[in-house]
Amino acid sequence: MRILVIEDEARLRDLLERTLRGEGYAVDGVGDGAEGFERASGGGYDLVVLDVMLPTMSGLEVAMRLRRRAARVPILMLTARDTVDDRVAGLDAGADDYLVKPFAFVELSARVRALLRRRDGAAEGELRVEDLVLNRVRREATRDGVRTELSAREFALLEHLMKNAGRVLSRDQLLAAVWPRDFDGGPNVVDTYVHYLREKIDRPPPRQLLRTVRGVGYVLGR
Repeated sequence: MRILVIEDEARLRDLLERTLRGEGYAVDGVGDGAEGFERASGGGYDLVVLDVMLPTMSGLEVAMRLRRRAARVPILMLTARDTVDDRVAGLDAGADDYLVKPFAFVELSARVRALLRRRDGAAEGELRVEDLVLNRVRREATRDGVRTELSAREFALLEHLMKNAGRVLSRDQLLAAVWPRDFDGGPNVVDTYVHYLREKIDRPPPRQLLRTVRGVGYVLGR
């Protein structure tokens, strides 16, 4: 899943990006309201973390313009203002949730997970492909009754493969969906993490779920 962070305070933006990447999300960050709006309105993001006070265009204006374009991406708004009127203004502008600075990063992560579950309509927080189950709340996989813990990046890769079960995805597609845009490694990192996943979900079950399509990429399931 890909998240856009629009926050002009560089130190906080860096902390937000590192926190969310640690949770396994692909994260892009910008410090300008107008640039953030252009990025968000171009699509491709599963959630936007949006500061209220921004240069060139306020967070409220960004949210309102996105909603006018019928963009349905969830918006988590950040602000130092804590009055009822401020919270109402943020929600009326189109925010789905509101977090007041300073905040605990564990709460930020929990609110992000809740918004993403709500967007997907996944009340139970699970994805299933045949006998493989991914619990998006506990962030673990179970196959044939065997429970496996996943690293943040393994989880993100498996989640994307399961959401696209039966569809062949190229290394470049997986890299774009799971790793941040400024990742400076090559697509071979995908092969490494596919190997990690196979060690965890395809062994010892006799039938392989995660298959290589030679010259194209990878597919999970039939």
